Amino acid sequence: WLLETVGLYVSVLNDCTYCVAHHFAGLSRLLPEKNRSEEIRQALETGLLEKAFAPRERAILQYARQLTQSPRDVQQKSIQEMREAGLDDGEILEVNQVASYFAYVNRTVLGLGVTTEGDTLGLSPGDSAEPDNWQHR
Repeated sequence: WLLETVGLYVSVLNDCTYCVAHHFAGLSRLLPEKNRSEEIRQALETGLLEKAFAPRERAILQYARQLTQSPRDVQQKSIQEMREAGLDDGEILEVNQVASYFAYVNRTVLGLGVTTEGDTLGLSPGDSAEPDNWQHR
C-alpha cells in the first residue's frame, strides 16, 4: 500500500487525473479499512501529510514530492532524512524508482491526452502475490 501511495502522490502532484483515478482505486483494494484510503487521498491532495502518515511514511512522501517537483534540489540531506526515518538504502532506491516511474508515466498519459472514459478502475495491483495472477477479484 505504501508504494502505491507514493505513486498516487506523484500523480496528484502532477495533476494526472487518469493515474490518480486508477491508483486510488488500486490503493482502496489494498487497504482493509474503507475510510483509510479516503484519509490518505485527502492528506495527499491537501499536502497535510501529518494527518494520515507516521514519520517514516512522511519522510518517504516528502522525498517523493521533492523528486517530483524539484529533482535538482535533491541533496544528500534528503537521503539522510530517510535513513534517519528508518529506511535502508534498498528501500530508498525503491522509493526513488517508484516515484520516478510514476513521473514518467504521468507525462506519457498527460502528453497523449489519455482519459479514463470506458476504463475499469482498480485493476492494478493484482489480487495476489502470484505474478501471473491478473484475475483482480
